[in-house]
Amino acid sequence: EVHVVESGGGSVQAGGSLNLTCAVSGYRYSRPYLAWFRQAPGKEREGVASVGGVIDWHTEYGDSVKDRFTISLDDVKKTFYLHMNMLSPEDTAMYYCAASFTRASGPLNRGSYNFWGRGTQVTVSS
Repeated sequence: EVHVVESGGGSVQAGGSLNLTCAVSGYRYSRPYLAWFRQAPGKEREGVASVGGVIDWHTEYGDSVKDRFTISLDDVKKTFYLHMNMLSPEDTAMYYCAASFTRASGPLNRGSYNFWGRGTQVTVSS
C-alpha cells in the first residue's frame, strides 16, 4: 500500500517562505499522481497543486496560490515538494499530501486521491 508522510510545517511571518516535503513509499514502478491540499478551520479542503504521471507531466495550481507556490519532484528519492513564497495569514492551514494511481475527477479534486498523509500544520502570522 502507498504511504504518504508530510513534513516541514511550522510558523512563519507574513511575506516569508516555507518548504514542505512529502515522502511517498510503497510503490515499485511508476509513481502515483500526487497533489497537495490544505484545509483551514471552518473551510473546505482546497486543492493547492498537483502533478501528473511520468508520461503526463502536467502541473496544476489552485488560483489562490498561483505565482506564489511551486512544486518539484525527486523521483529517485520518492519525494514531492511544495515551495511556498510570499505567505500570508490566509495560507494558514493543515497541509496534506495525497496520491493515487488513477484520477476519478480533476487533479485538484480530493475525490481523485485515495492515499493521504496525516498533514503538517502551517501557520502564518501577520
